[in-house]
Amino acid sequence: MAEVTSMNNCSKDGGATEAVTNNGCTINGTGKDMIKVTVKKANVKDPEIFSCLLQPASSDSDLDSIGVRRFLLARKAESGVHRRLDWRCNGKGYVAYRNYIRRPRNWENSQIPSYPSTPGNSGRWMLTSSPLSRLSEVESWSSSKDLRSGALASNHRTSFSSSISDSDHPRGQGVEPAYSFVGMHCIFDQCKSAVTVLKFGHMSSDLLAYGASDGTLTVCNVSDPPTVINQLKGHSKDVTDFDFSSNNQYIASSSADKTVRVWELSKGLCIRVIYGVSPQLCIRFHPVNNNFLSVGNANKEITVFNFSTGRVIAKSIFDSEVTSMDHDHTGHLIFCGDAQGCIYSVTMDSHTGALSRSHRYRSSSKQKFPITTVQYRSFSLLAGGPVLLTCTKDGSLSFFSVALEVEGYLTLRCSLKLTPRIHSIRASFCPLLSLNKGEYIVAGSEDSNVYFYDLTRPKHTCVNKLQGHRFPVLVVAWNHGENFLASADLYGVVIVWKRAKTSYKGNI
Repeated sequence: MAEVTSMNNCSKDGGATEAVTNNGCTINGTGKDMIKVTVKKANVKDPEIFSCLLQPASSDSDLDSIGVRRFLLARKAESGVHRRLDWRCNGKGYVAYRNYIRRPRNWENSQIPSYPSTPGNSGRWMLTSSPLSRLSEVESWSSSKDLRSGALASNHRTSFSSSISDSDHPRGQGVEPAYSFVGMHCIFDQCKSAVTVLKFGHMSSDLLAYGASDGTLTVCNVSDPPTVINQLKGHSKDVTDFDFSSNNQYIASSSADKTVRVWELSKGLCIRVIYGVSPQLCIRFHPVNNNFLSVGNANKEITVFNFSTGRVIAKSIFDSEVTSMDHDHTGHLIFCGDAQGCIYSVTMDSHTGALSRSHRYRSSSKQKFPITTVQYRSFSLLAGGPVLLTCTKDGSLSFFSVALEVEGYLTLRCSLKLTPRIHSIRASFCPLLSLNKGEYIVAGSEDSNVYFYDLTRPKHTCVNKLQGHRFPVLVVAWNHGENFLASADLYGVVIVWKRAKTSYKGNI
């Protein structure tokens, strides 16, 4: 152990104390309650010094227990030094480091179930008491905030709304390395009308398709060299939505011409047409049983079709037009939004296709706008479980936690109000998960830019933007490999952006 020689000239009323160690440290203090350690040499990291300071010897103490205690403290201090070096804090403060060392083991793969709670008011963020929720403090709280609220109960809420314009400058600290781009990978401009929906294939990095307001569906390959595989023609009006089957062999599309069409990609042919009585607005394959095809329409219905026969299996009636939908990863739940801004959780039997409405979330806003985006994500570090992203036509982004054990009960976590939109603009989750990053959303804008937002930052929410389009950007989509982002505008131009290669590790 290191020797500590002290001058015991401390008086009862708090006189000065000075101790000199053989490792070059000077310890100055006032009374017994304050000890300040000043290390003369920055490269001195001897844990034995700190163990002696934290466990001083006294005349009536057991030397054996003190020795064991000092040994354990020395090990702990040394471990802390190694963790600090391994963490690569990048300028973060003590609070972020504390949250990092408190993280549970294998936190990246852990699935902590969400629990039901009362939905919050729009524009508020609710802290949870789960171990993973403490990780969010790294980005969502600055070191200058009052961090005594870190141990608050789970029902405490902190205002987190932000009203910003799309032209807000990205925050001054620089662009997050994970969402930096080297430029455009390729451009598809053969379409001469607005692109209304844009998607990459399931588990595919190269297969891209987009539907337009002239009724065409274009299927492309973005690998070198980028090529157009097929242009599927058959719809007479806008393609409102489409979805790939799980093996990417088929595409099912919905249209304002009141039909649903099923396409075989290898042949470029329409193999089935399902006629409806109203415009078909959104469509999804069941993620587990691809024989089920769920379609939302302007007749306030979700209809489940048999993919093989085209027959109706089940229907469910809603309060308004069903404008967007998404499945959870198990296929047990459908989340859908309507033309009045309501969001529904609907249970679905994976064997029979039967539907049953479970919950409805109604916005507190007096003005009602259609939901343009409903996107489910199976896990988020920020919420400690599954989450749902919604976007309305007026430019409101909402972020919900999902209680799967309560049939998809939604709890509003935070919301972001952007500038009002004239067109229906869709948003998307950014796919990367990391402790060092927040909850990133990417969305188009009517000023022709693509914006990245971090919902965990009450200020400087816009962290990056891509400039390249000349007209309003309506839709965006990530590929499975997360190295390409596609965006499409009002005049049919599709740009595929290539993400920068970096040595920065997204997951610690």
